[in-house]
Amino acid sequence: MITDDDTFQGCKKLVHVDLVEEAVLRNTINALLLEEWKNDMKDKVDAIDQILPTAPAGDWFRDDAGGEAQAVRMWIRSVLRKIIHYKAQHQNLLNEAASTLQHTLPNDIVLNNICPFLNLPSY
Repeated sequence: MITDDDTFQGCKKLVHVDLVEEAVLRNTINALLLEEWKNDMKDKVDAIDQILPTAPAGDWFRDDAGGEAQAVRMWIRSVLRKIIHYKAQHQNLLNEAASTLQHTLPNDIVLNNICPFLNLPSY
């Protein structure tokens, strides 16, 4: 975790951040129900590549921490907030669909065969 504002102080060439467990996040994004959500999340994840080149790097000699660490922290919060929101929306839609299906199909078929197929990957 990035805890200090001077973490990237003086890093003038910091233009990209690799996510730990990016594959898990991408799998979760790809499993979202709506294409709009998928596109929004992909844009959120990729936004850091547009943010970092314009964030000030700071300078050790002038005791200027710069803004890169803060930009990365804000980006991480933004991505987490958005994926949590979409996962909750996804689950709400699944619950509604499962409820509808339970009225027409036997409960065990819905719970054992349909719901597990539609659930998001856990991480």
